[in-house]
Amino acid sequence: MLDAIRKHATVKSILGIVLMLLLFSAIVLVIGFRGFTEQNLSQYSEGAFLTADTAAEIVDADRIEAYAQSGGKGEEYEAVWNQLDYLCNVTGSTFVYVIIPDRSDYAHITFIFSTINHKSDFSVYDFGYVRDTTNDEYKQKYAAIYDLKSERELVIRDRGYIETDPHITAMIGLKGSDGQVKAILCVQRQMDVLAQARQRYINSVLITLVVLALLFISLQVFFLNKMLLNPLKQISNEAARFAKENVPATTKLADTVTNTDEIGQLAADIDLMEEQIHDYVNDLMSVTAEKERISTELDLANRIQTSMLPSIFPAFPDHDEFDIHASMDPAKEVGGDFYDFFFVDDKRLCMVIADVSGKGVPAALFMMGSKILLQNLALVKRGPAEVLDAANNQICRNEHEDMFVTVWIGILDVTTGKLTAANAGHEYPALKHGDGSFELVKDKHGLVVGVMEGVPYTEYEIQLEPGDKLFVYTDGVPEATNAEEELFGTDRMIDALSTANDETPQKVLETVKSAVDEFVGEADQFDDITMLCLQYKGAPTA
Repeated sequence: MLDAIRKHATVKSILGIVLMLLLFSAIVLVIGFRGFTEQNLSQYSEGAFLTADTAAEIVDADRIEAYAQSGGKGEEYEAVWNQLDYLCNVTGSTFVYVIIPDRSDYAHITFIFSTINHKSDFSVYDFGYVRDTTNDEYKQKYAAIYDLKSERELVIRDRGYIETDPHITAMIGLKGSDGQVKAILCVQRQMDVLAQARQRYINSVLITLVVLALLFISLQVFFLNKMLLNPLKQISNEAARFAKENVPATTKLADTVTNTDEIGQLAADIDLMEEQIHDYVNDLMSVTAEKERISTELDLANRIQTSMLPSIFPAFPDHDEFDIHASMDPAKEVGGDFYDFFFVDDKRLCMVIADVSGKGVPAALFMMGSKILLQNLALVKRGPAEVLDAANNQICRNEHEDMFVTVWIGILDVTTGKLTAANAGHEYPALKHGDGSFELVKDKHGLVVGVMEGVPYTEYEIQLEPGDKLFVYTDGVPEATNAEEELFGTDRMIDALSTANDETPQKVLETVKSAVDEFVGEADQFDDITMLCLQYKGAPTA
């Protein structure tokens, strides 16, 4: 009777979560629709100004008069034009051009350089072409740049009569060595593609959300109870019982847990570890020479634990959108740290790094249970915050050894670079954008998993661009201690990361580990050292 009530409560809780998810999805759609346009403009303008800054380095402002008198010919002129043309196409801009306005009233402009995206259907103005200034807004912005009142200006044209569909134009002044503006460099980008994608996305989500709601609820109830919660409760209870009694169970977990996935493998591994640990303790009490067996048994436990972690690199040779590498160096034969990465569908990569409280075999057992729980929750296509919430509630219901785990979990859409993450009391991740150095992302921490039921967790998003790197780690890195009891610290870690910011993820991890080893010297390793590095390369070309 009590068991039936418990199951009923579980079903009600799952239904409540799903209903909240539906409500949240509706709210997100409304907010996303409004926010998408603002984000679109922000992203387009930022990209346009980055292109403009790069183009400004190509054009020598002191040579503007020479360019204007060249007639659009000559080796120097053509070299600059070719570089601008290449930049225009490689950045996806529509136009990149340099103009000299008529400064008497800014009513006319003369084109010195004009390049166009080769995929565009628009026409490009020839050298020396003179045309009327489009409107008063352009005149005002030209004047502001020439009068040194503004370093850069942005024109947004998405309403009324426009020649080239909705677009933005970023303008910067080309200053000579005397500090005066010699010409204006402009970068134009169209905005229609992302707007269409937004509408298609919203329509698709609305339709599929209604169709799949009931199916998702039924699958959630069945999967969580039958395939996940009940088997994991049996495994957790047995692990707690064995930790207290140190006697193998008369009925093996492998006989009661019939799963054929990782949960079933975990049950068989715990059966094996119980038997071997029990035999080892008994033999140690009777024969001193059997001390060597502890190394053998723990080595086996280490191999079992290691086999639970991804260890084949490259991990996904068929995916060239990213490169990923990870490592775990336990302070003892077996550790409480773990990492994991796997695809939850054909385009979303889930990454997890965690640190279980304590050391040794109890932490290793708790670690394996936590790893399987987090992986299976992520595979039912939950968000990071939902995974932490469900894992925390389940561990709190079944964990009685006062153990907990810090977790950072992120889900990356490899086709867009959008990373959604949540943090349960774990270390701040480190991020490198483009050609910059690594810096900490001071995300909002939730409570560690396994301490209190019903704790909320918060998600956040990071947009990864091609070339960006993400580095996550456990506290064994910044808390590594040398003989003088000094901590390695996050500053030394960032310095080590920055020295390898152009290297592969594997080389980044090796560089950090070498820096830690050099700092620690002969001192004993105090804690497990676990690291994971991902380099985003961008969506593959067709």
